[in-house]
Amino acid sequence: MEIIQFFMNLLSDPRGAIAGWIVALGPFWVYSPLFLIVFVETGLVFFPFLPGDSLLFAAGVFSADGGGLNIWATLFIFYAAAILGNTSNYWIARFFGSRIIDSGKVKALTPERMAKLDHFFAKYGGLTIIITRFMPFFRTFAPFIAGTGHMNFAKFTLFNVIGGVSWVTSFVLVGYFFGGISFVQEHFEVIVLGIVAVSVAPAIIGAIKAAMNSRKKKKEQA
Repeated sequence: MEIIQFFMNLLSDPRGAIAGWIVALGPFWVYSPLFLIVFVETGLVFFPFLPGDSLLFAAGVFSADGGGLNIWATLFIFYAAAILGNTSNYWIARFFGSRIIDSGKVKALTPERMAKLDHFFAKYGGLTIIITRFMPFFRTFAPFIAGTGHMNFAKFTLFNVIGGVSWVTSFVLVGYFFGGISFVQEHFEVIVLGIVAVSVAPAIIGAIKAAMNSRKKKKEQA
C-alpha cells in the first residue's frame, strides 16, 4: 500500500516530491530518484503509468536559479535515463518479449495498443520511437514492440537518442523558462494535469476512432 501511495502522491504532486528529495537527499543524490523514475517508466513495460512528462516539467522548474537543481545536470541525467530506459526495454523484448506477451501479465499491453503500435511502425517506421516519446503508455510500449522484431538495434538507437533528447529537452526547458511565472506557481497542479491531459489526448482520440471504425465495420457486415 505504501508504494501505491507513493506513486499516487508523485502523480498528483511531482513538485512536492522533488522538493522533499532536495531536502532529504541533498544537491547530488537528489538526481537518483529522478533518474530511476524515468528509467523505470521507459525501461520496464510493467510501469507505463509513471509521470514522465510532469516530472520533467517539475524538475525544469526546480532547475531555475535558486530552485535546488542544476539545469545541465537535470538535462543530462534525464537524457541518460530516457535513452538507457528505452534500450533496456528493447533488449527485454528481444529476449523475453513473446513470453511476456503470451503470459498476459501486462494488462496495459492490450491487443488494441499492440495493433496501434504495429500501425505506427508500418506507417512511420523509426519515427514511431520519436513520436511515441510524447505519448504516455505508448512511449513505454514502443521500444518493447520494436524489440520484438520491428527494428534492428542500430536503427532503433538512432531514433531512441533523437526521441529521448527531444522529449527531455522540451519538457525540462518549458519548466525552466516558464516555471517561475507567478501564474504557473499559483496554478501548478492544474498545469500539471493539463500536461498529462494533452499528452494522453492522442491515445484517447486514437482509441475512440478505433472503436468507432470497429462499430462501423460491424454495422456494415450486419
